[in-house]
Amino acid sequence: MHYLGIFNRGSGTFRTMDMAAFSDRATACLAAQGHSLTVQVVDGDGLLRALSAAVTDPGCDALLVGGGDGTISAAAEACFRGGKPLAVLPAGTMNLFARSLGVPLGLDAALVALAAGTVQRVDIATANGRPFVHQYSVGIHTRLVRLREQFVYKSRWGKIVASFRAIVRAVSRPPVFWAEIRTARGVERRKATGVTVTNNVLGEGHVPHADHLDRGVLGVYVLKPMRPLALARLCLDVMRGRWKASPLLSEREVEAVTLTFPQRKSTAQALVDGELLPLAARVELAIHPLALQVVMPQGEVALAAAE
Repeated sequence: MHYLGIFNRGSGTFRTMDMAAFSDRATACLAAQGHSLTVQVVDGDGLLRALSAAVTDPGCDALLVGGGDGTISAAAEACFRGGKPLAVLPAGTMNLFARSLGVPLGLDAALVALAAGTVQRVDIATANGRPFVHQYSVGIHTRLVRLREQFVYKSRWGKIVASFRAIVRAVSRPPVFWAEIRTARGVERRKATGVTVTNNVLGEGHVPHADHLDRGVLGVYVLKPMRPLALARLCLDVMRGRWKASPLLSEREVEAVTLTFPQRKSTAQALVDGELLPLAARVELAIHPLALQVVMPQGEVALAAAE
């Protein structure tokens, strides 16, 4: 296959790398498995243009995209709409979609596993027609990201430090809002501190990401209002992957859900795969089973790379 590689130099790991040398390693790695690669290193401002051009290029068989969760989400949307397979290089902080796909988190190890991989299909979700691969969130997570963006950081570790500082501020004054949740079972009106809808249900024992992306369901999570100390403890449990037993957080599986926010403020925001967007008064979320083509890392190679 001929890959078009699009690497976002502004993503965490790439910020401190020699991108020319890494591009050469990527080209050689894919060539060893009979593939060819043309690399384009872009800044954030040029990412969407590069993705749009790549998915409409008749000479492109698949995209190899390197970046953080926002970059990968944009790439998944482009590939979903353009019908091209996506190979994910995890160059961000959390790399949640890459984790769900089983891609090794080391970039060179990821190249080896993807070069030997195969094209398969996984689920993708939409919120009012906008695709997402990980989650749509309202409430505490949105506030946390908004606070984090107020800090200046220049590296992956700087972003992690900024995230912890934002968590401290966010849990000291948790948001509380009303949400109406409509599913096939009916309408439920809930007072909440957070509502999250995920592409397939989240696994446990690790940072929150889906263990399987082919079950054809959405995960709906509602966080009850609580005191700051209880919320801080729950945040710690989430980071350790030990949160599913908490009575403060409910989980359900659905194929579609509609959220409405009867007391929504005009400045309210939602978080879609790490990107802050204006919150719509009504949000229709749906799962699209096996609608996204991805390059799955070769099992034995990926396992050896992870070790």
